[in-house]
Amino acid sequence: MYQWKQLAAAGPRTAVLYRAFTFHSHRPEGNMEKNLQLVRNIVPPLTEKKHKGQDGKIGIIGGCTEYTGAPYFAAIASLKVGADLSHVFCTKDAASVIKSYSPNVIVHPVLDSSSGVDEVEKWFPALHTMVIGPGLGRDEKVLENTKVIMRKCQQRGIPIVIDADGLWVIVQEPTVIQGYSKAILTPNVVEFARLYKAVLKDPLDECDHQGNLLQLTQALGNLTIVQKGQKDLISDGTTVLICSQQGSGRRCGGQGDLLSGSLGVLAHWAFTAGTEKTDGLNPTLVAAFGACVLTRQCNYQAFQKHQRSMTTSDMIAEISTAFNKLFES
Repeated sequence: MYQWKQLAAAGPRTAVLYRAFTFHSHRPEGNMEKNLQLVRNIVPPLTEKKHKGQDGKIGIIGGCTEYTGAPYFAAIASLKVGADLSHVFCTKDAASVIKSYSPNVIVHPVLDSSSGVDEVEKWFPALHTMVIGPGLGRDEKVLENTKVIMRKCQQRGIPIVIDADGLWVIVQEPTVIQGYSKAILTPNVVEFARLYKAVLKDPLDECDHQGNLLQLTQALGNLTIVQKGQKDLISDGTTVLICSQQGSGRRCGGQGDLLSGSLGVLAHWAFTAGTEKTDGLNPTLVAAFGACVLTRQCNYQAFQKHQRSMTTSDMIAEISTAFNKLFES
């Protein structure tokens, strides 16, 4: 009680964002195999009875003149993992470039237009999950459109994965996503520190990574956060999962886009499978763990072949064998 009064005294906005600690469970590294099995449980079987789109229709919000690779990596990763369709909603100047990378990706040049929100929203009935942020950039009109799209996704109950400059939107206005249980944020070290400072107004405790994660997750209303790092920490404010799958020392740009794109598919599968298949665990946690372990396995396999010259394109090429090794063998 004392803690809440002290926090509330900091002002009305702070009182809205802060949450006191609650009891949480922790699945240690020894549970890697158990967590892997939960991911296997949500992977849908491939049968001839299915129709196009049933295994995932993923939307990617991102892509501008400077950053065309990121939304492509997220989109192609979602398809390689097993989504049937992937749509990229980008700025007009980025569209032709992204289209040139692959005919497998559907590209909509609408994100910077005055009718951009309406153009994206009309596709909502055809999408299962939205990945927001890869290659988004910092253009004010694009960021404002993105903020509105985030709110409209919540109104429709669409799971959201937020990465890169999508996280910048949250830093500017944390309440835009607060309390949405189907949101998964995927910050790296720098992005996590920025989010923590924006929400909690305090410096990070460098010695307590899990405590920092729990504090931020609970302050944002128990959505799910993937704290990427030497080991990936995943929490919904109640449970903490640790992904320690071996990767490599190579940190080329684009790996986070592979993670967010694959997470978009796995989130759809996890919510479709339900808590019975996830052993009562929050579907967002199972999906996030699956995306983390898959990204690390792709990193490991690509590094074995290419060493220092490894790029994210090399990791994308490893998705098929990595997925099979982890989830289907």
